[in-house]
Amino acid sequence: MEATTGCSKEDFEAVVEEAAGSLRDLNLKNRPPFQEKLRALKDKRHWSHDEFMEKAKPFVRDDKTVVYDQTTNELLSEIAMMGQQGAEADTPDCARMQDLREHMKKLVDTLSAKWAYMFQKLDAELAN
Repeated sequence: MEATTGCSKEDFEAVVEEAAGSLRDLNLKNRPPFQEKLRALKDKRHWSHDEFMEKAKPFVRDDKTVVYDQTTNELLSEIAMMGQQGAEADTPDCARMQDLREHMKKLVDTLSAKWAYMFQKLDAELAN
């Protein structure tokens, strides 16, 4: 919303809900095909369940994904705080609403980059 048109407490709550929905959508879109590729790698390498649990870890958690996760957690905290402050303010700060939307975009971009990175690593391993 433009700063000149005003914004409401409900607008802040809606932005936070939109962020939560974007996260759910990203996970719903990416998790099943990622898990399928992990299973394909397990089958290709003939890993037992225990081997799979150990050898799949680097595909879901490494130094780079840890940074993505830290950034995600920081953005989520900031989004929640900004949304709550906006919803609780006597007069919502519409400039703050724009900041909130920008944080949400960064969050979606960060998670999208994390998924792309994890898929890239897994695809490269499957190609070997």
